[in-house]
Amino acid sequence: MSIRAYRDIHRRKSRQIHVGPVAVGGDAPITVQTMTNTVTSDVRGTIDQIRRVEEAGCDIVRVSCPDEDATKAMKPICRAAKIPIVADIHFHYKRAIEAAEAGAACLRINPGNIGSAARVKEVVKAAKDHGCSMRIGVNAGSLEKELLERYGEPCPEAMVESALNHAKILEDNDFTEFKISVKASDPFLAVAAYQGLAEACDYPLHLGVTEAGGMIPGTVKSSIGMGMLLWSGIGDTIRVSLSAEPEEEVRVGFDILKALNLRHRGVNIVSCPSCARQGFKVIETVRALEDRLKHISTPMSLSIIGCVVNGPGEARETDLGFTGGGAGKGHGQIYLNGKPSYRLDNENLIDHVVELCEKKAAEIEAARGDAPALEPAQ
Repeated sequence: MSIRAYRDIHRRKSRQIHVGPVAVGGDAPITVQTMTNTVTSDVRGTIDQIRRVEEAGCDIVRVSCPDEDATKAMKPICRAAKIPIVADIHFHYKRAIEAAEAGAACLRINPGNIGSAARVKEVVKAAKDHGCSMRIGVNAGSLEKELLERYGEPCPEAMVESALNHAKILEDNDFTEFKISVKASDPFLAVAAYQGLAEACDYPLHLGVTEAGGMIPGTVKSSIGMGMLLWSGIGDTIRVSLSAEPEEEVRVGFDILKALNLRHRGVNIVSCPSCARQGFKVIETVRALEDRLKHISTPMSLSIIGCVVNGPGEARETDLGFTGGGAGKGHGQIYLNGKPSYRLDNENLIDHVVELCEKKAAEIEAARGDAPALEPAQ
């Protein structure tokens, strides 16, 4: 069996909705989201942060709207953003209406939490009038009291029931342009809830392991939880929740999708952990390249391997490569399109590889008839 057969993931069939111009579900690419952590009424600060996540490749960004000052700020924020804005609403139905009027592309809201049927009807009308979709966002930490009393604790069954109850409210109001999430900080609970929900409905699903933690533990938890779901074909849009800057969430999200061969953006670096055989300082080199290559969005692969044991084999499978060691100290081998091309002094490695990657990006985009996919360097 070929390696491609092992990589095949058959996505769950879901209906498709739109968050502004971005399609979610159906056969659309899996999108990557994040959320701003600025005070929303700080318009300049919020827009600046949105610019950074746009440069990282973010498809959709969520902005919290806890009060009237926040929704007043949404109009200039939505106007300035190049990607669609999701307004994060919790209890006050008027904030949802104000956000829709201000230009939000989607409302994150649980309709059962905003009061009477009349209020829900007003929010649905505002969403329809202004072309907003919605996200029903169920969280294990804030389940309805009645469900907690009946089930005894947060559990997959309670989370799915909560999601379907909220969905029915929207369906009863003739509104089906929504996606659903059932998040938990426990990856096992989140996975079981999403699996149950995927069987119970055909709405697009927004994946996340909520409150996952700091950069390293949060990345691990998110990769385990969302990776299991995505590998089984479940999930149409993702958000990695980290106690880190939003642009880091976006990069981790794309790395998860890259690892599963679901979506590719930027330079995928294949590198070794280094050992006594290394012919150059692998760890420092990879760290520098990760930073220097952030501005390239064109998908390509790069191998950076410390010695000739695995280096040539890895380089055969990547667009560009550098392998340390071999004949002569202080030099390594450059590979182009999987083939050895020339020797290079280790001291010139980083600058030279960056130039090669930029040139490769330009070649790929020229072959597709596009402009080089280079974001502004930071």
